[in-house]
Amino acid sequence: MKTLSALLLILLLGLQYSLWAGHGGLAGIWRLTQAVRAQQEENRALRERNLALEAEVRDLKQGTAAIEERARNELGMIGKDETFYQLVGE
Repeated sequence: MKTLSALLLILLLGLQYSLWAGHGGLAGIWRLTQAVRAQQEENRALRERNLALEAEVRDLKQGTAAIEERARNELGMIGKDETFYQLVGE
């Protein structure tokens, strides 16, 4: 009877180990859940970035206002009938 009890106890401990720390155990599931959450957050940020880029592309294709703004800010260009004034600090 003692042998059977010892065998059952060893079996129970083995099953508990595989439940908590083994392959597919609770620790592994927790790590996978954390990885899924991190990936979902990254996907959300990239989705928002893609939407912003799509809006910018749409603006550049459809209107000249966005192109003019970029030319002024990034290239320092001025319009045909505009006068450029440069203020020099003292």
